[in-house]
Amino acid sequence: MDAILDASQSSLQQVVLFVPVMTREKFAELTGLPLGVVRGLIGRGSLMTVRLGKRNLVNVALLNKIALEREF
Repeated sequence: MDAILDASQSSLQQVVLFVPVMTREKFAELTGLPLGVVRGLIGRGSLMTVRLGKRNLVNVALLNKIALEREF
């Protein structure tokens, strides 16, 4: 049974990687950052958002693009 749960969780994590936008709450949950930190990063412009209707969602696609283009 644990193998089924692990496979299911792994599939969910892979799907989440391809989601281009998500709520602040979901982003905080998945990254392990406190929600207050995520809100602060958004407020300072360090974490990009996109407006969809009435919602302001974290732009995960742009964040991934920037991270991949950066030199280390």
